[in-house]
Amino acid sequence: MLLALLISNSVGNILVERYHGVPAEERLHWRSFLVKLGADNLKGAKNEELFVASHKSVYIVYTVLGDVSVYVVGKDEYDELALAEVIFVVTSTIKDVCLKAPTERLFLDKYGKICLCLDEIVWTGILENTDKDRIKRLIRLKPPTEF
Repeated sequence: MLLALLISNSVGNILVERYHGVPAEERLHWRSFLVKLGADNLKGAKNEELFVASHKSVYIVYTVLGDVSVYVVGKDEYDELALAEVIFVVTSTIKDVCLKAPTERLFLDKYGKICLCLDEIVWTGILENTDKDRIKRLIRLKPPTEF
């Protein structure tokens, strides 16, 4: 199950967070842990260079994309390889929506569309869609032509 997907700016402020199966009292712990993890390791990192960590029997994959950091947390069948696939879909979709690697301002300008895309990619802790064309069709609220 995908436990969390967080996107923060370069100073650690959370821009988007999605939790699935994480109790409310643990969310603050995860938020602060992931931001600290990123602050310690993402300085000087290249765009879309993947980092992997493990904490409390869960896997964490995180990266930098422009001025934002993306964190994905999973357990069980969502090991580091599956999370790498999830983070690839998320980062490529964000780049498509913003037309380049986003600055914080550009990310916030496209916030609504990015949130729609994230909802189509991950639903209730399960990776739903990985095809960018299908995601584009779904966020336009048009039914897909194939099943």
